[in-house]
Amino acid sequence: MPLVSRALSTVFPVIDSVVRQIPDNQEVFVHPGTDQSIIIELMEAVDSQQPDEHAISTHFEDLATTNGAAGDSKIVRLEQIPIENISLQEAESCWYILGEQNISKFNEAAKNSVEIHMGLLRVPKYTTDILITFNDPINISLDSSSHQPVATSTVRWHSGDFRTALTTLTLQDPGIFGV
Repeated sequence: MPLVSRALSTVFPVIDSVVRQIPDNQEVFVHPGTDQSIIIELMEAVDSQQPDEHAISTHFEDLATTNGAAGDSKIVRLEQIPIENISLQEAESCWYILGEQNISKFNEAAKNSVEIHMGLLRVPKYTTDILITFNDPINISLDSSSHQPVATSTVRWHSGDFRTALTTLTLQDPGIFGV
């Protein structure tokens, strides 16, 4: 599936998703029957003098701040994915975080518990961090505007879909990095 102006591609079962392009450096896929989403974004690299696990933790903390969950999030698991398991040849390392954040949508009082699966592909050649983030609500408050019945026939995305998207990402056009 082509991504970010066709400069990147990956494998992900988003056939039934709603694709929203936000800024030029980001694409958002929203599951049509759940509140799940996948976000793929090109970010300025976190300080390369710091260890890579610091970089992914920084991105996770930045996301928590953006989500209004800075004091209400935690990292459950942090692991390095062996580079030989990654398709993106330009990546020098790949990291994964499983975290949890309690997030309010639209500044509502109701908070939803969301599992955050975040993958980081470090591409120092282009001073870029590529993030793939899978937001997977695990408990939606009854008072949330996101609370809706989900049909029993709805096939939810799962962490294996996320892992496939992360490990199969490839660069089709380095021009996306301004070269």
